[in-house]
Amino acid sequence: MVQSAVLGFPRIGKNRELKKATEAYWSGKISADELNTAAKNLRLEHWKLQKDQGVDIVPSNDFSFYDQIMDHSFTFNAIPERYLKYDLTPLDTYFAMGRGMQRPAADGKPAVDVPSQEMVKWFDSNYHFLRPEVSDKTEFKLNSTKAVDEFLEAKQANIQTRPVLLGPVTFLYLAKATKESSVKPIDLLPKLASAYVELLKKLVEAGAESVQIDEPILALDLPKEVLDSYKSTYETLAQAGAKLILTTYFGPLKQNIEILKGLPVAGIHIDVCRAPENLDDTLSILSDKQVLSVGIVSGRNIWKTDFQKAVAVIEKAIAAVGSERVIVASSSSILHIPHSLSGEDQLKPEIKRWFAFAVEKCAELAILTKAVNEGPASVRKELEANAADAKARAESPITNVKAVRDRQAAVTPEMHTRATPFEKRYSLQQESLKLPQFPTTTIGSFPQTKEIRVTRNKFVKGLISAEEYDAFIRNEITDVVKFQENIGLDVLVHGEPERNDMVQYFGEKMEGFVFTVNGWVQSYGSRCVRPPIIVGDVSRPGPMTVKESAFAQSVTSKPMKGMLTAPITILRWSFPRDDVEESIQAQQIALGLRDEVLDLEKAGVRVIQCDEPALREGLPLRRADWAQYVDYAVKAFRLATGGVKDDTQIHSHFCYSDFNDIFDAIQGLDADVVSIENSKSDMKLMSVLSNYKSCIGPGLFDIHSPRVPPVEEFKERIDALIKSVPKNRLWINPDCGLKTRGWPETTADLENMIVATRIARNENA
Repeated sequence: MVQSAVLGFPRIGKNRELKKATEAYWSGKISADELNTAAKNLRLEHWKLQKDQGVDIVPSNDFSFYDQIMDHSFTFNAIPERYLKYDLTPLDTYFAMGRGMQRPAADGKPAVDVPSQEMVKWFDSNYHFLRPEVSDKTEFKLNSTKAVDEFLEAKQANIQTRPVLLGPVTFLYLAKATKESSVKPIDLLPKLASAYVELLKKLVEAGAESVQIDEPILALDLPKEVLDSYKSTYETLAQAGAKLILTTYFGPLKQNIEILKGLPVAGIHIDVCRAPENLDDTLSILSDKQVLSVGIVSGRNIWKTDFQKAVAVIEKAIAAVGSERVIVASSSSILHIPHSLSGEDQLKPEIKRWFAFAVEKCAELAILTKAVNEGPASVRKELEANAADAKARAESPITNVKAVRDRQAAVTPEMHTRATPFEKRYSLQQESLKLPQFPTTTIGSFPQTKEIRVTRNKFVKGLISAEEYDAFIRNEITDVVKFQENIGLDVLVHGEPERNDMVQYFGEKMEGFVFTVNGWVQSYGSRCVRPPIIVGDVSRPGPMTVKESAFAQSVTSKPMKGMLTAPITILRWSFPRDDVEESIQAQQIALGLRDEVLDLEKAGVRVIQCDEPALREGLPLRRADWAQYVDYAVKAFRLATGGVKDDTQIHSHFCYSDFNDIFDAIQGLDADVVSIENSKSDMKLMSVLSNYKSCIGPGLFDIHSPRVPPVEEFKERIDALIKSVPKNRLWINPDCGLKTRGWPETTADLENMIVATRIARNENA
C-alpha cells in the first residue's frame, strides 16, 4: 500500500504561538521552562493535526526555536568560540548565535557583547537560515539529542514519527570556514559523519523506523569534490543501521542523479512539482529495493493540487516499482506556506476555493493516497470538487484582464532606459541635493511601536475615522522627520508608520492581489510575514505612497526619499500565480510602479528608493537558467524607474544574499545609489565593491540584532570601506530597515553611526 508523508510542518503555530513565546522569553516575561512547555505543546498539537488529516508518515525534529540549520550547528557542536566564553546557558548560547546578545554585567556575571551569525536565504525561498561556521579546530560531537528527544516525545503521545535531519554534505556545503581555518568546510565531512552515525544509532535505539535526511544541494550545480563525497559519506552513515530516506527538493537533479545510484539508502525523495523530469531520472537509477518518495503536493505554493495530474504521476511511479515502494509526499517541507485556511472568511468563496494551506495540503496527501490505494471511486466527490475548482479558476474574469495585457503589449525598449548616463546624472543630482561627503541615510522604516500597530488595527476595524488615522500618521511622520534632522542624517525617510509590510502594503493598493488574515509564514527567527497572493493580472488603480511622501518632504528642507518595493521583490515575497510566467507578472507590477515613481517625482520627491532585496533569491538554482531570469528582472526594475528626470535620484536596496553572484545584475539596474547588507557577512563584499560604477552604501550595522556597535567599530568599518569604495561614491547606512527594532537601540545605533561618519569626514576632507 502507498503511504503519505509530510517532509516538515510550519512550526510557528496557527496564531503565532511560537513567536509570542520566544519573544516573551527574550524580554524576560517567561522562563526557559515556560518556553519549553509552550514549544512542547505546539509540537504535540502539530503531530496530532497531521495524523488527524490522514498523513501516514509525520515528521519530527522539524521544529526549531529559531532556525533548523542553526539547530544542526548546535547539535553537532559547530558553535563558534565567541559564543562559548560568556558561560551562557545552552538556550541563551543558541539564541545568541541567532540574534546576537548584548547585556551589561550583573549579578556577578560578566558583560556580554557578541554579534549573531551570518544570515542568508534558504535556496530560492524567502526563509532565512544561519550559515554554519566551521574550521579545522571544530570538534564535531553530539552536543544535543534534540532529534531523539522530540522523537520520543511524539512516541510517548502514541505518534510514530520520522525524524528529519539535514544531510551532512548539504550542511558543510552551506557552511563557511572561519578566517583562521586552513581547510574548506567540505574537507571536514569524515569528522562530521562520525557524529551523525552516533545520532543515527540513538534514533534507531529509540525506535525510529526510518530517518529523513535532507540533501537539497543536489538541485544545484556542484563541484566534483562535493559530488564525490556522497559515496564515502553515506557508506559511513550506513554503519548506524538506520533506514535513510535521502531527500532532495526545489529543483531538477539533472546530472547529479548519477551520484544517487547505488547509495546505501533505503529510499529517495524527489520534487516532481518543480521538476517533473525527476521522476524518470530517478526511476532509471533506483534499485529494486529502494523506496521512491514522490513529492507531488507543493510545499512552496498555496494553490490546490491538480488531483487528476497528480494521480497520473503517482500511478506511473506505482507501475514502475509497485505500490509497496511508493510514498506520496509534499515536495518539500510545508514550512513555506501558512498554517490553515480556517478563519479566512474574508476571502471571496470563488477565490478561496483555489487555495490549500498546510493543513489542507495534508488532507490532499491523504486523498491522493486513498485514490491510488482504493481507486478513484473511493474519493470521487473530492476528485470532482477539485476538478471543478480548477476549471472555475481558469475561466474566472479575475485571472485575465484585457486592459493590463494591452498595456504590456505597448511597452517599448526605450521605456527601460534612463535618458542620460550615470556620471552626468549624478553630477546634476549633487548640484540639486547638495549632499556632504559620505552622505548618511537609513533604508526606510523606523520602529513600528505598539501605538502604531494598535492605531492601524483600529482603523482597519473601523474604530476610528480616516481623518483621525491620517492625523495620527502625519504626527508620526513629523516626529520621525524631526528625529532624523536632530541626529544629523542627510537624506531622510518618512518612517513608513502607515505600512504593515513592505510587500503587503503595495499589494493592498493594487488590483490582482488578495490577502489573508492569519496566513503567517516564518521568515527568520520570530519574524513572520503574511505574503499577498497574486490571483490575477496586476494593475495600479491610483497613487499608493504619494500622500505620505509629499507630506514628509513638506516638513523638512532636507531631501526626502520616496520608498517603494521593486517588482521582483513584490513578486517573490508574494505567492505568485502558477498559471502565468513570472516574467509577465513582474512586468505588470513594474508598470504599476512606474506610474507611482512618476507621480512621486511630480509631487516634488526627488530621491526615490525602489528596494529589490529578493533579486538574488529569484535566481534559478542552475546557472544555465540565470540569463533569462536576470534579463526580465533587470528590465522590470528599469521599466519601473526609467521614466524619471536626470536630477531625480534612484536608490535601491539589497539584503541577506550572496551578492557576488548578482553584482552584474545590480549594476545593470542603473540605480544611482544602492545600499547593501554587509555587516552580517564579515565585510565579504570588499573584493567587489571597488568595481561598482555607481554609488554604494554597504550596511554598517545589523538591524536584526539588538546589539549596538560602539563608535569605534563603526569607524573601523568605514575605514575599511574607504579602501575599496571611491570616497565620492560611498554612502553610510544600516543593513536594512529599522521596523523591528526599538527606539532606544535605534537611536543609539544611528547616533554612533553619525559620530563615526563625522570623524571619517574630518580625516578625509
